[in-house]
Amino acid sequence: MDYDLVVIGCGAGGLAAAVAYADLAGPEARIAVLERATREGRGGATRWTSSWFRITADRQLDPAFIPLMQHLGEGKADMEYCHVYASEVPATFDFLDRHGVPWVYFEQFFANRNTGGGLAMPVPGGVAIVDTLAAAIDALPNASIHYETEAVALQTDAAGTVTGVQVRTPSGPALLTARAVVLACGGFEGAKDLLTEHLGERGTALPVIAPTLVNNLGDGLRLTQPLGGDVAGQFDMFHGEPIDTRSSKPDAVVYAYPYGIVVNAKAQRFFDEGADSFDSTFERLGYEIWAYQDQKAFFIAEKAVLDWPNVAAIILSDMPPIEAPTLEALALQLGLPVDALVSTVREYNAAIQPGETDRRILDGKRTRGLSPEKSNWATPIQQGSFIAYPLTCAITFTFGGIRSDAQARVLRRDGSAIEGLYAAGEVTGLYYKEYPAGTSVLRALTFGRIAARQASAARS
Repeated sequence: MDYDLVVIGCGAGGLAAAVAYADLAGPEARIAVLERATREGRGGATRWTSSWFRITADRQLDPAFIPLMQHLGEGKADMEYCHVYASEVPATFDFLDRHGVPWVYFEQFFANRNTGGGLAMPVPGGVAIVDTLAAAIDALPNASIHYETEAVALQTDAAGTVTGVQVRTPSGPALLTARAVVLACGGFEGAKDLLTEHLGERGTALPVIAPTLVNNLGDGLRLTQPLGGDVAGQFDMFHGEPIDTRSSKPDAVVYAYPYGIVVNAKAQRFFDEGADSFDSTFERLGYEIWAYQDQKAFFIAEKAVLDWPNVAAIILSDMPPIEAPTLEALALQLGLPVDALVSTVREYNAAIQPGETDRRILDGKRTRGLSPEKSNWATPIQQGSFIAYPLTCAITFTFGGIRSDAQARVLRRDGSAIEGLYAAGEVTGLYYKEYPAGTSVLRALTFGRIAARQASAARS
C-alpha cells in the first residue's frame, strides 16, 4: 500500500491537509486518511463542537491574537508560527469557500476587551467541516478514509526520513508507505496515563466535551518520541469548558453565567462572573470548577435573563433550566444548603452599586464589599421565578503537544526538522496559561493547508 500522503487524524487539520494536498498534487494523488473512530464518530472534537472562528469582517485573524499570545506565552510561544498563522487565515477562508464549507460571520453580541473583531462559524457547526471535506476526499479516485485504524509507529529510512506508517486495522496490522505523513490526531484528552502524568490524579476526573475525544490518546507524542521529537505548549494546562452536568449532548456549554452568579456546592460565590465577556472567561471558570471546586458548581439567575437579547442562544445545553418560585425551593432541588444560598444571594444583591446594566459593553455595574467582587453586569436576583444550571468542567483539548514550526514541519529536540513529517491542529503544542477562544479549529485548518503545501513541494 503505497501512498503519496498519509494523514493521521480525521478532524479539521487532517481533512484540510488531505484535501489541500489533492488540490496541489492533482486529483490522482494517492492519499490515505487514518481515523481511529468509526465513520459515524469521525472528526474528533471538530465534529461535535461549534468551531468558532475569531476573525474580523474582512476575513483576517483577530488582530488582538498576536499581542495576546505574546503576553500569555511570556517568551515561550512560537511567535513566528503565530505570525504565519495570522497571515494565512484569509487563504484558509478561500479554501473553505472553494470546497463549499458553509460558514457565517457576525459581529459579537457582547462586550469583550480582548478581541478586535467578530466571530464566524461553520454552519451548523464543526460537523460541516468534517462532512464537506470528507466528501471531497471520498470523491477522489485514489484517496480514502480508513476507519477504525490506529497508527502504531512511524517508519523511517537510514537517514531518519519518515517513509510510512505501521497501522492496526480491523483486518490486522499493515504498513502504509508514504512520501509524506501529516500528524493531525489531537492531544491526549483520552489518555488516562498522560492526563495523570501531567495534570495529576484528578486529571482523569475530567469528562470529555465530545464522545470521540476518548480516541485522542497522545498518538503524536508516542509516535514522535522515538524519533527524537520535541514538545511545546503547557503540559499541565488544558482548555476546559463549563458544561451542564445533566446533558449527554456534546458541547453542552453554559455561557450565560455573566448575567447571574455562580456558586459552589456550599452555595458560595467563588468567581468574578463579570470580569469580561463569556468568551474571555469561560475557560478560567471551567478550570476553577475542576481545580478548586471539586467539579461542582451552579449558575443561578432570575428566569427573566433568558428573555434578554441573545442570552438564551449562549446556553448550548439541550436540558431546560432547573426552575423554582423561590430561592429556598431552588436550593432544595439543587441539593444546596438553603440558608447559605439565600444568604449568598442577599449579600450579592445588597452589594450591587447604582447604575444601568448594558450587556453590549463592559458597563461597570459592579458590587462593593464582596469577595470576589462582580465587576460588570451586577443585576439583582430577587424576582422569581429562579433558574439554575448545574455545571462541571469538561476537557476540550490539552495545551501540550509535539513541536512544529511555521512550515508545519515536526521538529526534533535539537531543532532540526524530521524530514517527511508534518503536523496540524491540537497535536501540536502552542498555548500557555490561557487559550484565546476561537483560534484552535482555524489553526488546524490553516496548518493543515500549510502541511499539504510543504509536503507537495517536497514531493516535486
